[in-house]
Amino acid sequence: MSSLWTPEGEHPVGDPRRRVPGPTAAPAAGAAPAGAEPTGATGTGPPPAAGHGDVDAEDEALAAHLDELRRQLVSTPAEVVVANHVYGLFELAAIHLSQQPPHLDQARLAVDAMGAVVEALAGRLGDAEDSLVAALAQIRLAYVQITGAVRAPGPGEPSPPRPGSDPAPGSPSGP
Repeated sequence: MSSLWTPEGEHPVGDPRRRVPGPTAAPAAGAAPAGAEPTGATGTGPPPAAGHGDVDAEDEALAAHLDELRRQLVSTPAEVVVANHVYGLFELAAIHLSQQPPHLDQARLAVDAMGAVVEALAGRLGDAEDSLVAALAQIRLAYVQITGAVRAPGPGEPSPPRPGSDPAPGSPSGP
């Protein structure tokens, strides 16, 4: 199920395979071409049996709901919507970093995406900008700390030699 973000929160918009009537919605991938005989409520399978509700009325209600959500979204300043998505990238990175073991590649992608947006839009993110810059610094620090902890030797394991240092006593010497 997909959703649409508005200042009032996330709103489900139904099955993404479903075709929504009206000029503002494009047919979903795999949907029947315009003028084709409609099939079941999801656009796939046989038509609904009699007594299973009025699919057209349901589609119209869904279209009206989507129109209302779009109206709310267009009345919201873009910097608020963008900031919400950046906070989502922060959460995505934090979720990947909190896994055992951490999903470092996935977290790095989310952190890099967050940094790209925040840094590219510097001065244009409105009231949320200071908070976003601070959140970016925090998640970058968390990534570095967790990456270091993951790559550090465990208890009882020898530390890897630092470049340019003598080998540890008892270890084989270099070539």
